[in-house]
Amino acid sequence: MAKLRGEAFWRETLRSAHYVVAPMVDQSELAWRLLSRRHGAQLCYTPMLHAQVFLRDANYRRENLYGEACPEDRPLIVQFCANDPEVFVQAALLAQDYCDAIDLNLGCPQMIAKRGHYGAFLQEEWDLLQRMILLANEKLSVPITCKIRVFPDIDKTVKYAQMLEKAGCQLLTVHGRTKEQKGPLAGVASWEHIQAVRKAVNIPVFANGNIQCLSDVEECIRKTGVHGVMSAEGNLHNPALFEGRNPLVWEMAEEYLEIVRKYPCPLSYVRAHLFKLWHHTLQVYQQLREELAKVKTLEGIVDVNRELKLRCQEEIANQKEGEKPKEGLPFFHWICQPYIRPGPKERCRENGDSGTEKGARGKRALEEEEDGNSELLSKNKQKKKLRNPNKSFDPSLKPKYAKCDQCGNPKGNKCVFNMCRGCCKKRAFKEVADCPGHGLLFKTKYEKSLSWQHSQRGIQTSEINQRGDAEVGETAVLKEAGDS
Repeated sequence: MAKLRGEAFWRETLRSAHYVVAPMVDQSELAWRLLSRRHGAQLCYTPMLHAQVFLRDANYRRENLYGEACPEDRPLIVQFCANDPEVFVQAALLAQDYCDAIDLNLGCPQMIAKRGHYGAFLQEEWDLLQRMILLANEKLSVPITCKIRVFPDIDKTVKYAQMLEKAGCQLLTVHGRTKEQKGPLAGVASWEHIQAVRKAVNIPVFANGNIQCLSDVEECIRKTGVHGVMSAEGNLHNPALFEGRNPLVWEMAEEYLEIVRKYPCPLSYVRAHLFKLWHHTLQVYQQLREELAKVKTLEGIVDVNRELKLRCQEEIANQKEGEKPKEGLPFFHWICQPYIRPGPKERCRENGDSGTEKGARGKRALEEEEDGNSELLSKNKQKKKLRNPNKSFDPSLKPKYAKCDQCGNPKGNKCVFNMCRGCCKKRAFKEVADCPGHGLLFKTKYEKSLSWQHSQRGIQTSEINQRGDAEVGETAVLKEAGDS
């Protein structure tokens, strides 16, 4: 059967999917995809998989794709990050029998993508992307799709999309933010960019960005003309988003936990999902937030979920007539609803003492007062601060390390050459020298080698002398016997 392309692929293989759950690292696992499909999602993506790891590691393949077969989990698109055409295609060949299409991630804006040279950090390397997609389109039995971020300039974004289409991309997901728009700086996604791409290409287009409820989906389709709409954070906070419902949080949480019992996944995934579902409630019950963070078993998570449910039901029972949601929320905190990511200034206010009735400081509420200035700590620093309240992040208090004479990295304290280990190793090898400080003993080993070779030559000389004496003695005996 010929491989379907473009509109035919979207219409027949993807069943004209309009409601799409995004690929989310450690968050769009099988259990969550099944929950989302039960509540309106028509197409799901796997979490982003690393092509090189997928290719070399059988355990990684089994844990992320080769698990229990689940007919309910279709149509499904497997997403890879990659920067090498051969590696990408070889990994995709191993995955193609388990999905309906292969997606190339060109949208991840995180620092790990920058270090690994993939995701949105490939968007300027058009020659490389063309080679990757051309080869995949030629070798794979399923279509190749792409998920991209936009450039600030609409015209460049359109040319980018057209280049991908020409190379063989059969469906394009456009996240209407640039790679710089992330975290507190995410801002609003540009549907204008998405609309321009939709008009410029002849393949199906999905829109991503600004989707918090079903009315957003409908408005996006109307304004941009796209074939479908993808949701990430909106889906995580309300898996019934595509049904147009705002259910009780514990209903979604309990249903998800039941699916996890049948299709297990790492506990960290489960915990992260409950943090999202219960986000607004955990601002009220900080103690239960801490318990959820510390619990080590699925049953423990179930117990915390049950306690949150009881607290909310008790609050509902004591609710006064006409009482309205607090903190400007559209619904009471026990109802699934959007979470609007705050900007930098709003985040500072959110991290202040107004987050709970008692002014308790939560996970994101740690600030360091140094030299009279207030510095907002990163998430990792906040965790370290929780473990060690006396820890200081003032750069001026950090120990100063002497630099390597060669490259500028910190030098070894006991290095005889005043170098870091890498530079020291090169010099010690070149000069056949020792550096006890770095445990490098090239001179010592060389001298031992010479000593051993000398001893071996001594043994060989001794054996030759012994053989010579024996031959002389034997000759003398034979001569004596001849004389007689």
